[in-house]
Amino acid sequence: MKRNIIQYKFIALLFAAAAFVSCEDVIDVEVPEGKTFTVVDAWITDAPGKQELRITQSVPYTSQAPAPIVNNAVVTLTDVTSGQVYPFTFSNGKYSYDPGAGVSIGIVNHVYKLRVELSESTFEATDTLKRVPVIDSISYEFKTKEEAASGEEGFYARWHGKDLAGATDWYWIRSYLNSTDNRVEDAFAIDGSYEADIADGMTFIYPISEAITRFDRPFLENEKVIVRLASVTSRSHAFLEMVQSQLNAGGLFAKILENVPSNLKNVNTSSNAKILGWFGTSAVQFKERTMVK
Repeated sequence: MKRNIIQYKFIALLFAAAAFVSCEDVIDVEVPEGKTFTVVDAWITDAPGKQELRITQSVPYTSQAPAPIVNNAVVTLTDVTSGQVYPFTFSNGKYSYDPGAGVSIGIVNHVYKLRVELSESTFEATDTLKRVPVIDSISYEFKTKEEAASGEEGFYARWHGKDLAGATDWYWIRSYLNSTDNRVEDAFAIDGSYEADIADGMTFIYPISEAITRFDRPFLENEKVIVRLASVTSRSHAFLEMVQSQLNAGGLFAKILENVPSNLKNVNTSSNAKILGWFGTSAVQFKERTMVK
């Protein structure tokens, strides 16, 4: 951790214990850079057209440099259910496969296996592409500073949908501002709520449906909200929640940061090499609406 960050946290502790101490010390802490790992960011969906994934190298926690791109991997996606094989090629910093306009390689209930061949070893992971319901609609309400609980004037959007009945389903909800390059919020659900076995087939509850708006920065007039509802498996749901917990960690009593587990396993039993990241699959639904008074 950099010196100024350590100073800040240490001084904060001293202020909290002011009745017990009468002086202040500054601590210099040298944080070792640690080992570098390959990181795979791979998510395949049932959306038609090109599918992309990224492979990079990790950087030290305090580094401001971008993650170095790995460009020499051999990447193959296999539809285990149908036997179809899709070789991914590297270009412009990503690995991709394009089946053509209007054609999808993701099929609901099919099992997919990702194989990544690196210089240190070969890694594989599997995931099942689950079903997803439609997004029925998006509503919004304009609130003044006095009306908004956050004290921020603007448009507060909410999406509406209903869980598919008959089985436990896990979902990942993401919202965007104007384009899918500008993420707003992420939320996660099990069936229509946050827990299994209590909301099967139900309408998504209010805290989940309203989670597409940043309450410290609501939407402005003529801005567009885009909502993406994606199915995930239970393992991917747990992974995503762990990632969100790490990203939102902070404060005096924050949990210690740690590497989130990966589902990419080394297939070479004589190798101890490890990589980070996740391979997941999703069926996706999109809906959008522009804010107008």
